[in-house]
Amino acid sequence: MSHTIAAVSTGSQISAIGIIRMTGDDCAAIGGRVFICKNGRPLTEAPNRKLILGQLRDKEGRVIDSCCAIYTRGPHSYTGEDTVEFHCHGSPAVLAAGLEALYIAGARPAGRGEFTKRAFLNGRMDLTQAEAVIDLIEADTADAAANAAGQVGGALQKKLAPVYDDLTNLCSHFHAVLDYPDEDIEDFGLESYEGSLNADARTLSALLNTYGQGRILRRGVAAAIVGKPNVGKSSLLNALAGYERVIVTEVAGTTRDTVEETVLLGHTRLRLIDTAGIHETEDRIEAMGVERSKKAVADADLVIFVCDGSESLTAEDEAVIDFCCEHEHAIALINKSDKPAAVAPSDLPFMTVIPICAKTGEGLSQLADVVEEMFAGEAPCDGSLLTNTRQYDAIRRAYDAMLRALRGLKLGITADAVLTDVEEAMEAMGEVTGATVREDITARIFERFCVGK
Repeated sequence: MSHTIAAVSTGSQISAIGIIRMTGDDCAAIGGRVFICKNGRPLTEAPNRKLILGQLRDKEGRVIDSCCAIYTRGPHSYTGEDTVEFHCHGSPAVLAAGLEALYIAGARPAGRGEFTKRAFLNGRMDLTQAEAVIDLIEADTADAAANAAGQVGGALQKKLAPVYDDLTNLCSHFHAVLDYPDEDIEDFGLESYEGSLNADARTLSALLNTYGQGRILRRGVAAAIVGKPNVGKSSLLNALAGYERVIVTEVAGTTRDTVEETVLLGHTRLRLIDTAGIHETEDRIEAMGVERSKKAVADADLVIFVCDGSESLTAEDEAVIDFCCEHEHAIALINKSDKPAAVAPSDLPFMTVIPICAKTGEGLSQLADVVEEMFAGEAPCDGSLLTNTRQYDAIRRAYDAMLRALRGLKLGITADAVLTDVEEAMEAMGEVTGATVREDITARIFERFCVGK
């Protein structure tokens, strides 16, 4: 018997509608002590999945809100258990009072991610679907939402299930022959499984290859803005952010450390890193900022070089250019296009050079188009992209184990030794789907959720 839990499942801000969610075997009985149906019937007798009008009341019988309740009976609910939701007016005070009344009536506060954890434990979703719920909640682009929605729908599980089934068939055949030698079981020949093992390894390899695109989809493009001091790097970040995120002055070296801001540029999520100007300096604090800037460039997905187009290029500019050109994805921006030009696009050794004016916003739409084209992935955002670092690591270990199994098969190693690698691959895949998930991994995953989910 599962204890009834309750939480606000909508945001904490004022809104038109706010939802209090309950789940557990006694949720209708507990909810009925607080919610009085307008039709006079108890909540426990409410029709399945239909909104019922009534009043939410506190322990003293005072009306908290006139609202609706919906009773969904398990196992056909989100959690697989009986579930009750109260659709109230979205006042934080109303929701808090309603939640307190439910606690007094017998419910307990839900932990972080406990609703989704119960859905997983009750078999309503596998672990890939459960993890995708928080990705869908946190998605801030249409593509990220579409990929997360696909995973909630089971897209990743559908790719992994056939591989896991193949490995299960192989292991079960081997052990059946080994444990029941007198039974009429087809002789086990490891060579007959070589084709399926190769196909399964290719499936995992293809999935691993989507991680680069998936990581950017989920986390955004890490873009380091670099250049010598006082060329307009901070002005560019402020223009893209839409507000004065960074102090801008005429004094060179105002930015002495890296500053980060996440923005949506066109359809691309950028994690902008405004770096301290890369140059030689005797100032110890400023030198530390320069070193952090160089590290930010090394770790970035995209480097945006900025120069002052109203002044000729200097040795400092050239040094930064040489540093940037080593990066796979680099764009040059000639800032201050509102002033007479002293730098032409042909003066810069970059594939993409865009004149801009950070002050007026000129050229930023072209920058958005270039970045979107540069990081547009080939795979569709339908849930087939691997976005989760934990999942990537587990699938990589499964793939490596399968490669060892295939090498052992070709070398003629005994079947039991090869199957050790196969079972290791299965265990690693189980960490992704939940087939053999350990309790500590499960707990860590669901701690990522907000309360009420």
